[in-house]
Amino acid sequence: MNAYKLMFILFSAAIVVFSIFTVTTRKILRAAVYLLFVLISTSGIYFWLNYQFMAAVQLTLYAGGIVVLIIFSILLTHQIDHKFEIPSWRKMLPAALASLAGMLLTIYCILNYNFTPTDKAPVAVNMKVIGNQLLSVDYNGYALPFEVISILLLAAMIGAIIIAKKGK
Repeated sequence: MNAYKLMFILFSAAIVVFSIFTVTTRKILRAAVYLLFVLISTSGIYFWLNYQFMAAVQLTLYAGGIVVLIIFSILLTHQIDHKFEIPSWRKMLPAALASLAGMLLTIYCILNYNFTPTDKAPVAVNMKVIGNQLLSVDYNGYALPFEVISILLLAAMIGAIIIAKKGK
């Protein structure tokens, strides 16, 4: 086993384990921290694949933005010791079946896809072009997606506050 396979296995295992911890823990702050580990491991896979820009966006936007907003919302609403109730079997069974179906579909698609290596050289990164595209509202511009991301952050903050205030 070479280092590439080992890194993929480590990142994948971290994502799977912390994802399970995120949805099974009853403490809300622990769930937010486990989600942070999932998002950091996802950015690790992006770095491993040489997608530095996607990895940086993953770290800054999701791991650095949404999770920090969720944690601050929890801490600001004084619900740090909040515990979720244990779900009933009527809720857990359909969720487990949907998760199993999704897992089987994903494994089936991955195993049946013909992955072929490429001989193409990586595209050179020009920071001036990326900066102009980030500020542009034209066809290849990213001004609108940044506005959508700001709405996503606002929705995450409001959702975290609602969850933290639930029960009062």
